[in-house]
Amino acid sequence: MTNEEIARRLQEHLARTAVAHGLMDDSLMVTARGLSPGEAIGNPEHDDYPLVTGRERIMEANVRGACGQAFTDMYGRWEGRIQDVCAAKPTNNYRRAILVATLNAVMRYSGDLNDTLHCRDEGPIRCAGEMGRFVDRERLRPPFALIGYQPRIAEALAALGEVRIVDMDVLNVGRMAAGVRIAGPEQTDQALRDAGCALVTGSTIVNGTIVRFLDLDMPTVFFGVTIAGPARVLGLRRFCPAGR
Repeated sequence: MTNEEIARRLQEHLARTAVAHGLMDDSLMVTARGLSPGEAIGNPEHDDYPLVTGRERIMEANVRGACGQAFTDMYGRWEGRIQDVCAAKPTNNYRRAILVATLNAVMRYSGDLNDTLHCRDEGPIRCAGEMGRFVDRERLRPPFALIGYQPRIAEALAALGEVRIVDMDVLNVGRMAAGVRIAGPEQTDQALRDAGCALVTGSTIVNGTIVRFLDLDMPTVFFGVTIAGPARVLGLRRFCPAGR
């Protein structure tokens, strides 16, 4: 499946849901904006999350009070109608973030989802605390390939077995985290080669790299709020126990 095919499926689902709930032709404006770290994640105990360090932001779409978010490195303000989102060509991270945030908001409005907002304050710690039970329930086995560095998830996985971490942020690559040196994206194949499973950040749906992880020959789980709606539409496994 290509990024174009993925976008088409998401837009088709968005359009069907919007029509079913009288949103497509509504004069309501859909707004997406970059949230500050404090707005997005609150005041967590740790200060090493990507949202806190400032390399990325969350875009938020608001549909009649129902909000959906998407994690992205290309962010800004956008206004328009839902039908405009359905018709636009999501050719870069910014436009894909608008599509995904809007899809998440509409699916929340429709009642299909209730966890489309990033966890706040101690949410990331609670999330990591659920990892052991999730790994047991889903029968995931190490080595764990963590695609997209999330500090508390990395620590939780390291406590369960061998973990390999890959991240796109050049400020993270080469650093030690949870006893492991973070590798760059060029080492993705190596990290996956002997892995027992892959845990992949949901922001891959926005940065266009998700196609690399859709047909892996191993159990694959996407984590985070960004992938909330897309995971439901595409039939992907998802981990996000502390989403709001």
